[in-house]
Amino acid sequence: MEEAVGYLAKHDLGIRVLAGGTDLIPSMRQGLFDSEHVLDIRHIGELRGIRPRPGNGVEIGALTTLAFIERADFLRRHYPVLTEAAATVASPLLRNMGTIGGNICLDTRCLWYNQSLTWRKGCGFCIKKDGDLCHVAPGGTKCWAAFSADTPPALLCLNAEVEIASASGVRRMRLSDFYTGEGDAYRKLQANELLTRVFLPESSADYRGVYRKLRIRGSIDYPLAGVAVAMKRSNGYVADARLAITAVNPAPLLVKGVTEMLEGKAVDEALAESVGVLAAKTAKPLTTSALTPEYRREMIRVFTKRAVMAVANGN
Repeated sequence: MEEAVGYLAKHDLGIRVLAGGTDLIPSMRQGLFDSEHVLDIRHIGELRGIRPRPGNGVEIGALTTLAFIERADFLRRHYPVLTEAAATVASPLLRNMGTIGGNICLDTRCLWYNQSLTWRKGCGFCIKKDGDLCHVAPGGTKCWAAFSADTPPALLCLNAEVEIASASGVRRMRLSDFYTGEGDAYRKLQANELLTRVFLPESSADYRGVYRKLRIRGSIDYPLAGVAVAMKRSNGYVADARLAITAVNPAPLLVKGVTEMLEGKAVDEALAESVGVLAAKTAKPLTTSALTPEYRREMIRVFTKRAVMAVANGN
């Protein structure tokens, strides 16, 4: 760790971090990153593993693979929304390589950005890379590239925190504060910093949870809309509930008002439909993918309703 953050401090203007490499390497081949150095951190053992902390939840090393999280009995018993989300990422091969830290830090995606250099040059480039125009919202000064990772909405539902290290020390912050809502500078992580650990609090343990994902193929594809739900019930009524969405905004978002809408109530079709409508209003998909924004927003509504009913019914 000390050596790694030392390299980051020395080369902060031209360095990229390689963890699993499942997103970084294809992006470098497309010419999206032109870093002078790549820092391979795959063999830092202290950043791997799942460590329960009695009375304080669980600590997950940033280099823990998504496949390991998917199969972890402790997480499946106590934080099932996370294992469900991890199980949907890409394919088994990529989950064996990809890490939880990499998924949290996944680059935002856009139809105009994730292309070859020749293609992007023909379009005059974009705000996110080499240009000053947003093709999604022409005339605007904001990048609308969508954040499309699967595990962050589940982690948001669990009130997760992340640890960030640099040569000057360690800081810890809520995951909900980690993302900026901007498509280009999308995370609060400086070039000389490294995301090292994820913390799930004891207070979020034993919530029922599900994750529902829209994608064109049954595997490999990034989500075009994703919904995570975590819920705790008591005597047939909702004691607490959280819902987060992904792939339809420049950041994963907790949907505000869900707890108040569900708390103290028994879930039925009408109530689940109301939650779906609320989630759809939070979603702001634009033309960043092959599917229309209207369809993706509608799928947020549909998937939210299904997810809420599934959790309430224990499915």
